[in-house]
Amino acid sequence: MSTSVFEVDGDRFLPQPSARAGWYADALHGGPVAALFARQIERVESPVPMVVTRITLDLMRPVPTRPLTVRTEVARTGKRIQLIDAVMEADDTVVARASALRIRAQQVPVPEHPRRDAIPPPEGFPVYEMREAGGDWYHTRAAEARFVAGDFYAPGPATVWMRLTMPLVAGEEPTPLQRVAAVADFGNGLSRVLPWGWLFINADLTLHLGRYPMDEWVCLRSRTDIDGHGIGLAQSEIFDRHGAIGHAMQGLVVEPPSEAGS
Repeated sequence: MSTSVFEVDGDRFLPQPSARAGWYADALHGGPVAALFARQIERVESPVPMVVTRITLDLMRPVPTRPLTVRTEVARTGKRIQLIDAVMEADDTVVARASALRIRAQQVPVPEHPRRDAIPPPEGFPVYEMREAGGDWYHTRAAEARFVAGDFYAPGPATVWMRLTMPLVAGEEPTPLQRVAAVADFGNGLSRVLPWGWLFINADLTLHLGRYPMDEWVCLRSRTDIDGHGIGLAQSEIFDRHGAIGHAMQGLVVEPPSEAGS
């Protein structure tokens, strides 16, 4: 059984079984991909204290379970904003890319204004038991879910507290940004509207944050909209126990069961 999502071998990241997705047997879930990009983006030097306020991922092909490398480059530097580009490669083939926006962090007094209500805390809800609990998959081994509303196996919107249950990288404590990136990709699965067997996998993920979560728990209030032209959109409001912190958006590739394996 896995004890971390990735292990490190020099400049390579070795995906562990708990990084795998349910869509394809030999591909990673988008959560580990997003969190690994977040880890590498955080390590880029900044001229002043900054917060990553947006990460956009393009999942160009299924990310394999083979060793991965991530390269980062500062596309624009400055003391107010910074843009960072990153690519993920497997066997010298680009499998995903990301762009990130960082904004300088400073204390700014703002007047009182309307805010979204906080979600009841996770301690008030039971741990959700996945039917595939014996499998070494990302959603069964690396993440814990507590449903406030909805159900993983029933279609419709859902509100779910989630947290990582193991290190992203062996020997490291996940950062707040890594924790939220690690669960932001769950929205389409949590709020599915089609029966299992249909493909509604996301081709991208955009995460917008106003601040980082205050502790290990992140809540997604997710819904999915799909029309009859093979495209869908999953959107999640993101909270920590103190209130709203951001949004996540996923563009979905939709295919019926007869086409999903082609």
